[in-house]
Amino acid sequence: MPVDASLVGRTYPPTRPYPVSEAKVRELAATTGADWDGGPVPPTFPILLAFEAMNAFLEAEGVELARIVHGDQKFRYERPLRVGDVLTAALTVASVRSIGGNDVIGTTSEVRDADGALVCATSATLVHRGGAA
Repeated sequence: MPVDASLVGRTYPPTRPYPVSEAKVRELAATTGADWDGGPVPPTFPILLAFEAMNAFLEAEGVELARIVHGDQKFRYERPLRVGDVLTAALTVASVRSIGGNDVIGTTSEVRDADGALVCATSATLVHRGGAA
């Protein structure tokens, strides 16, 4: 089933608050094959929230994750992440277009701290694979 283009501009509820802890930063670093020495939080850390926001969007719209191919991901920072931050992400559908029976969905997610200040924004391109012809 195609993704409805009328979703463009819709913003979904924010994710649950996610504390940036030393343990979570180490876990993410280890998952990516890196060590974290207590320095700056890796700039890819918000992918944890962006992925949760994306899954909530897909579930709300009845789109199967198994039909999604992740095409692109970008981060734009307002300030560095810090251990102790408590973050949420709210996803907005920026664009939907159909190409060759597939839907190309552009999303943006604003990652905010506990005070509501924007920490970073992420953008992603998701390809929703069409069904068999």
